Amino acid sequence: MHTTIFHVLTLFPEMIVQGLSPSIIGRAWEKNIISLNTVNIRDYTADRHGKVDDYPYGGGAGMLMQAQPVYDAHTAVTGGRKVRTIYVTPQGTPFTQAKAQELALEDELVFLCGHYEGIDERVLEEIVTDYISIGDYVLTGGELPAMVMIDAIARLIPGVLGNDISAEEESFYNDLLEYPQYSRPEVWHEKKVPEILLSGNHRKVTEWRLEQAKQRTAERRPDLYEKYQEKQLLIQRLARHKRNNIHMMESLARGCAEVLYCDIMTVNHLSAGNPAVSGQYPAEVKHSVTEKHSESGKSAVPEKFPTKGKCPVPEKRITEISLLLYHRSCKTCMAIAADIASGEAIAEKLPEDTELVIVSDPVLKELLTQHHYRVMDSYIQMLYTRKEPLPVRHKDIYPLTMEHFPYVCRWYCNDGKSVPGINDAYVRERIQAGAMYGAFAEGRQVGFVGIHSEGSLGMLFVEGAFRGQGIASSLEACVVNRMLEKGWTPYGHISAGNTASEKLQEKLGFYKAEKTFWWLEKTLANST
Repeated sequence: MHTTIFHVLTLFPEMIVQGLSPSIIGRAWEKNIISLNTVNIRDYTADRHGKVDDYPYGGGAGMLMQAQPVYDAHTAVTGGRKVRTIYVTPQGTPFTQAKAQELALEDELVFLCGHYEGIDERVLEEIVTDYISIGDYVLTGGELPAMVMIDAIARLIPGVLGNDISAEEESFYNDLLEYPQYSRPEVWHEKKVPEILLSGNHRKVTEWRLEQAKQRTAERRPDLYEKYQEKQLLIQRLARHKRNNIHMMESLARGCAEVLYCDIMTVNHLSAGNPAVSGQYPAEVKHSVTEKHSESGKSAVPEKFPTKGKCPVPEKRITEISLLLYHRSCKTCMAIAADIASGEAIAEKLPEDTELVIVSDPVLKELLTQHHYRVMDSYIQMLYTRKEPLPVRHKDIYPLTMEHFPYVCRWYCNDGKSVPGINDAYVRERIQAGAMYGAFAEGRQVGFVGIHSEGSLGMLFVEGAFRGQGIASSLEACVVNRMLEKGWTPYGHISAGNTASEKLQEKLGFYKAEKTFWWLEKTLANST
């Protein structure tokens, strides 16, 4: 089992242990899903009296922690290796859910807890990689902020919560606060649980929760709600070509991707055959995705360009989008480009650790091959737009656990050579995230299906001896229904030429995108 290690350098290790041992984090520690290593900085001082502080040069109130014991404690933990080290300080960047998600991807983290008036700047310059604050206020030490961050990070690690929904549908997920929740009794102080929650209609419950989350966010955190509205505007623009853009729409809607580049271009088609118009109006106007909107909900950007004399205004406006999304959790980018200039900008903005890029524009594909990416394969994008659940005729389908890990690796990983990141670690993460389901027959597992980390449906496999029995259809239907319960639009990518899989999707009611999609992986030349 993979274990995420948290090292805490502190003068009060017992405070960390006592604070994190109870409840969920403590159980994850007992199960070795996480490891907590508290290190007493005082054990590494060269002073025979155990002293770790001294007066600051230049005068001033208070004492300062010395460089030597901090440096030696850090070296004892890391052995000189480069490990991401966080110094908790009010002077750092604010800690957010996005930062917690980023840090949850690390296998090992070091937290440095200051005391007194701080720590000698020279050792901070040598060992610290991140300066992070939990708020604009001052505490007596860094232990409480470190515990806050460890709790927020650890709960995002697969297996810690034991429930994939818990980490997805909570405060700050997708820029919305969590919806109100209720438990028994059904009536308390003459207040009843909302009827919709008692209906058993999962789709209606999901819709109600979304509306409640939006209302609560607008009232309590208008800054977050503004971000949510901006994202919804972008999704609406992408929806004009839904079949081609569903992968990006879902990434935004599910809150699992960040926007690294966005250029909304409005192309204006002028009146045909009118020489008076030629050259007097700009051919295109670029707007940011964060453009403001009027109270009526209409764009604040003028609908017409200013006229000159009696020249007619453009008759038609077509909006095109260039967009780069980044899934930090799986190091995957998705991109579309309206023109060469935007394509070049996107190629320059790809994060250095990107392993896979999904594109549907031939020009962008060619540009990326010039930036040390190679085309792996071409794919067909399929999406299921209906709201009705699919029938699951094969009944023996259950969520997979780590007990089934060897079976999935045997049939799917292919030694990690088929797709970047598809290896034992990836399968483990998908199982622990509750994103894989297995089919069973004759007392054993005979197939599986899953949801990829970037959001697509896939990983479908059924053993040859059990094909033709509707098991593949049932596996996929099971996951489709699960995604519909969450309010998602199911979609997936099929290798071009895989007619059997394409026919299966069509049989289930999936629609086919017009564009061809390419997956590009980073070449060795760009990764060294």
